Amino acid sequence: MLLAVQRAERALIDPDSALTRLLRVHDLSSVGGLFAAAELTEALDLWFGGLSQYPWQPLIDSNDVDQLSPVGTIVLDDHRVANTLRGLLFAWAAGNHVLIRSRRDTFWQGLTTILRDYGFPLPEASVLDERAQSEHRTIHVPDLVPVSASGAAIWNEPDLYGDDLDDTGNLPIRLGVPVREDAASFLRGVAALDARASWTRALIRREYLAGTRLADAREADDAHGSGRLDAKLRYLIGQARRTPYYRDLPQIHGVAALAQLPILEKRQLDANTLPLNRNLYSDAPPSGEVLRSGATSGDPRYIVYSRGDWANMVREAIPLWSVLGLRKGDRVINTLFAGSLYGGSITSSCEFSQMAVECYTTTQACTVDDLLMLHHRFRANTVIGLPTLLMPLLRKAKAQDPALRIEKVLYGGTPMAESDKAWLREHLDTNVVASVLAANDGAQLGFQCPHMGGTLHHICDDYNLLEVVDDDGNALADGEVGHLLITSLQKFEAPLVRYRIGDIGRVFHRDCACGLSGRVMEYLGRSDGIIKFLGSTVRHRELHDALETFEVSQLQVEIDKRDGREALIARIESARTLDPDQIRAHLIAQFHQLRTLLGFGDSVFGLVVECHPEGALRRDAVSGKVKTVIDRRLG
Repeated sequence: MLLAVQRAERALIDPDSALTRLLRVHDLSSVGGLFAAAELTEALDLWFGGLSQYPWQPLIDSNDVDQLSPVGTIVLDDHRVANTLRGLLFAWAAGNHVLIRSRRDTFWQGLTTILRDYGFPLPEASVLDERAQSEHRTIHVPDLVPVSASGAAIWNEPDLYGDDLDDTGNLPIRLGVPVREDAASFLRGVAALDARASWTRALIRREYLAGTRLADAREADDAHGSGRLDAKLRYLIGQARRTPYYRDLPQIHGVAALAQLPILEKRQLDANTLPLNRNLYSDAPPSGEVLRSGATSGDPRYIVYSRGDWANMVREAIPLWSVLGLRKGDRVINTLFAGSLYGGSITSSCEFSQMAVECYTTTQACTVDDLLMLHHRFRANTVIGLPTLLMPLLRKAKAQDPALRIEKVLYGGTPMAESDKAWLREHLDTNVVASVLAANDGAQLGFQCPHMGGTLHHICDDYNLLEVVDDDGNALADGEVGHLLITSLQKFEAPLVRYRIGDIGRVFHRDCACGLSGRVMEYLGRSDGIIKFLGSTVRHRELHDALETFEVSQLQVEIDKRDGREALIARIESARTLDPDQIRAHLIAQFHQLRTLLGFGDSVFGLVVECHPEGALRRDAVSGKVKTVIDRRLG
């Protein structure tokens, strides 16, 4: 419906469009002001408590949802055209069928036909004789009554406004000064008033679904083939076409046709976003938050989240944190990085501030003394951060206070070694160790429930629609490893359509013990974590997994080539004291590629292992991460 309104708004710019002519012939040009897509979108977001979450409204403290549904068929009496059109738009937004009782049958039939001809699915609407009887409920849309500060009605146009302040159904609009403005401009702001008015409540039913999470509700909806994701994708494409970069993007009908759209590569994103240019931005008034991205893999770029985009991210994240294990009353030490790469810190702080948890945002500046003070004095029971920071911090804190217990450890940014998870459970009595997978460019991608281990994650398809493709961009079957693409369905400023995020993984179906059944992703690291040397290929994740028996927390691989000889240097970090020769022998035994190359002699290939204490490998000053692969052959 919003796409139809957006198309109508654009059509009204053309004096020869069918819609412009229809309004002009009926002397109703001012009514066109109600076709204000941005204003109506914000109003519906307010009305539904989250337009992108509709038909559900997540309840923060309980993690249950309210389900909103249309009342069915409603009747509108066409006393004033502006009132009737307000009622039609809100009734359609909720999914209701509409019967219009009117003497203006030609006008309403013409209008609804034009809106349908734009090609977007709309609920039914029919025109009845103004004296017709109906068994369906009649909705009274109150008059608009602009009044001055003294309370006197300022003006009256019978088809647009009322002037009877004694009418208990009126919707008075107080103006600071009694100055008449253009009628169409005046009507643009009316949707926000209607979203807060009592009359619109009669258009929706609200049902409380106790014990039903947002993810549960969406899964059940998918099983019935509602087409929810198709509708979200259509809306995203419509919004993306507001930008110069996506102006000619074809309008597709659903997810099945997504592969017809071009892939957005990192170099294209860099070239079309700030600070270089604004090709991926619309001309909407600026709002929201700007995050810095790309600082660990190249020059920084700036990712704009409009006010609505930011609200969507927060609304979607709060139920996610609940699935990860956060509960009402938890006290959270948030050590996620701030500074130049501040996205994780600022987004999580916004999300936690709306939850029934107490948060201490220390960022990466958290010291052992800070952690112990917060644990003992504030009874903090949860820590969130990057494994590269958390594990050295927690081990030092445990050494200083052997009685330390941390109930929940949540992490993101990089995978956590299974041996580190085992240490948390054994030494800190941690009962929740879970990962959230996110990116500055697109926010949350996946999350772990208590039954999800390793690098498996439930997928947030309603937020970031995920694809897996090969090097050439061709779709891969479930279970095959490839490059991850995201289409951000709830980010409309600087939209991301089929963006290659630089990570690899695989997607497959899983019936999880947590009750969710659907697509899950195994995250296999960065695309530059594929190590190629002398015709052989191995993934960084595979090397790290092979070293689990040695309780390796971090692994950095460097490849160098000098005088025709290639060398692979494996730098490992562990809380244990390890023997480099033993590690080297283990890697050779585990990987036939290494055995084959070493068989050619030291003049062709060399393997070196360096063992470092925990925290010794260099952390990136911006992100706090350890660079996993360094290829000196690239210059």
